[in-house]
Amino acid sequence: MENMQYAEELVREFLVFRGFTSTLKAFETELNTDIGKGFQVEKILDLIFTEYIPKFQAEKLIALLRYFKQCFSSSETVLVATLSKLEASIFRYYIVHAVRSGKLDRVREFFEIIGSELLQKGEDWTPWFGITYLKNPSIEPQFRIYFSKDWFDALCLSVRNFLSRIFDSTRIPSLLKISSEKNTISNLRRDVKQLNLKLSQLQAALEEKETQLRRFRSDGALMKDTNSSRYDVFGISPNGISPENCDSISAVNVAAGNGNGDTQQVYQQGFYNGGKAAIAQEEQEFSEVKVSFQETFLGHTSPISRSRFSASGNNIASASVDGTVRIWTYDSSISATRNATIYCGAEILSLDWECKSDRLLLIGTADRGIKAWNVDAKRVVCDLSTPQTFKRVLDIKSSPVEPILVSAAASGGFGPSSTDIMGYASLTVWNMRTWKAMTVLPLGEDPPAITSLCFNHNGKILAASAVDGMIHMFDMSAGLQITGWPAHDSAISSIHFGPDETSIFSLGSDGKIFEWSLQNQGRVLWSTDCSRFCNPENSKHYRREMVLDATGRRLLVTSDSVRSPIYQVRGYKNSLKTLPHSSAITTVDWHPTLPVFLTGSADHSVRVTSIL
Repeated sequence: MENMQYAEELVREFLVFRGFTSTLKAFETELNTDIGKGFQVEKILDLIFTEYIPKFQAEKLIALLRYFKQCFSSSETVLVATLSKLEASIFRYYIVHAVRSGKLDRVREFFEIIGSELLQKGEDWTPWFGITYLKNPSIEPQFRIYFSKDWFDALCLSVRNFLSRIFDSTRIPSLLKISSEKNTISNLRRDVKQLNLKLSQLQAALEEKETQLRRFRSDGALMKDTNSSRYDVFGISPNGISPENCDSISAVNVAAGNGNGDTQQVYQQGFYNGGKAAIAQEEQEFSEVKVSFQETFLGHTSPISRSRFSASGNNIASASVDGTVRIWTYDSSISATRNATIYCGAEILSLDWECKSDRLLLIGTADRGIKAWNVDAKRVVCDLSTPQTFKRVLDIKSSPVEPILVSAAASGGFGPSSTDIMGYASLTVWNMRTWKAMTVLPLGEDPPAITSLCFNHNGKILAASAVDGMIHMFDMSAGLQITGWPAHDSAISSIHFGPDETSIFSLGSDGKIFEWSLQNQGRVLWSTDCSRFCNPENSKHYRREMVLDATGRRLLVTSDSVRSPIYQVRGYKNSLKTLPHSSAITTVDWHPTLPVFLTGSADHSVRVTSIL
């Protein structure tokens, strides 16, 4: 019963919250006269043997023992019978103590209160009614034992053992389990973190062994094919060249263009295997991140499509392709009162938190829906719809300053290219106070679909990327496009302003990443190629994402592998790779201030990882 005080505080808090002041007063009064003493054995023993009996408070003693009888059901016959025997012994000790103290009037008063009830029990109480008329009851054979110290000690021990047993076996109310269950959950979460970290380490070790095994097999196949094509059974090539001279001669033949077909075949095969080895070596340059902790959220039942930290980083929203959004927190010290599950009824294509606070979550769906979820009220406060033609809300962003949001909707279509599949674009500006459309940003006639949006720090400039490889820049105060340039040969999946907003990053569906200067338009400041982490076929099913950390030095990108790359932007340090999921990583995000990142996967899990 160690959690009794905690439970009482919860009851007080609830009564104050609901305004039940009268009930609170009654509750406090009951606590002050708590005859059960919170089911604490030692306090009950003190109550019986150092207060009620020595002070001759017979009515309170009788009420206490009756209270304990009410705690048992009629089916618990053994416990009821044992308590009745102990009750009789306690009453007899009350009488003995009164006689020994010379308080014979207290004995008569006791029998007036409960005498008739004692006679009805059929117990041998008749001699006790005459004890006040005996000159020295302590020497009488039938009373002598009750005046001994050994009998009193045995009585105290029996009562203590009985109360301990019944309290330990009593069904604990659910309210008393809250504190212990909270501690249990915290311990389980800590164990899960440790197990997840160990699992990730084992998966990383397994992946490294598999890479080594593939490399060994590739090297073995190369040697076997080279030997079989160059030499006969005697170790001589068709041109009569011995093995020790083969490498230099074949290189000369190829360089001169007069090598025979066998030599050309060997060179091409060696180049192919060498290419594979180079890729394997390049992948090994990605050091695995050093993790301080990792939390895995398993609340989804289908692949993750989007996941985002809130503006403070305390809450996380994650969406799956089945149309479910979960709001949760990875830190047990943060209140979970905002946790919720939102069923949207359509695939979630975009998520964004209100920039000014963690109060609103914006959701874009594949059926024209734009929903605003209030995390405090736990309800949808606005349910907008895009025009009938533009059904897919590919991205949605709120201004960091003004109460507006911009939605990028696409019509969708049919055809072999990404432009045909996405259809045409519509950029709509919405007022977040009236929840009405304010204007549509101009894109020209039949503009290709817009895939990603990004505001600068003061919300005056909006960047938008399109499936035709163009980047568009808008002046939000004027509602006009101010510039634009072709940035990629393929569709652009994601864009982000650089940390000082003098540059902008773009990720193409082909895996190419560029950092473009905004002061010298068209100039590339930095670039990299993550195509080895990309499968072009998967671009038809989900859009790739990239995100910069708070310092702007690390760039995290989604991956068709079980790991995602973390590139060092314009740095000399080696790039990093995340700990593995069990399937492709479909969405990523960085904490707004901490070195903590988020990865959502097609394996239905979302992971929060803090790195050193």
